[in-house]
Amino acid sequence: MKTLLATILLIVSIYANEISIPNSFTANFKQLITNRHGKKIKYRGKVYFNAPDTLKWIYKSPTKKEVCSSKGKVVVIDHDLEQASYYTIDKSFNLVKVLKRAKKHKGNVYVTKYKGKYYTIVLNKRGQVNQIAYKDNLDNTVNLMFTHIKYRNKFLPKSKFICAKPASYDSVY
Repeated sequence: MKTLLATILLIVSIYANEISIPNSFTANFKQLITNRHGKKIKYRGKVYFNAPDTLKWIYKSPTKKEVCSSKGKVVVIDHDLEQASYYTIDKSFNLVKVLKRAKKHKGNVYVTKYKGKYYTIVLNKRGQVNQIAYKDNLDNTVNLMFTHIKYRNKFLPKSKFICAKPASYDSVY
């Protein structure tokens, strides 16, 4: 009986440390980027996510742009510059893998290392991702804070993830 109880407690503790990963979510975001000299820039907008790696960021201030990414392909529509940029990246970001690898550090704070970068993840009271912090490739500290988070079991329609280039915009490949 003691062995069975110990096994159940072990299983519960293992699963209690996992972060709940939805099939999709939407949220408002604030992004604070701080360079190594302490200079800061703040962005605000809305994000859409479909597991495992499809994201659309709609930046509303201080600049207007859309960033769509999936499977190593990235499209950036910069409305202020009237330009669309297309990239293929080797080190694509997979939010599901980051969240699955995260281990409980303390309270609602989780930490992990993914593709050479350390991530700190903070959950809200409902167990949803509330904040993600990391250092980017330029040694900037990036802090993403999410509000009005809506986790979903269903995937969002593919149309939510389109970054359409207006005909008058320049293209950069």
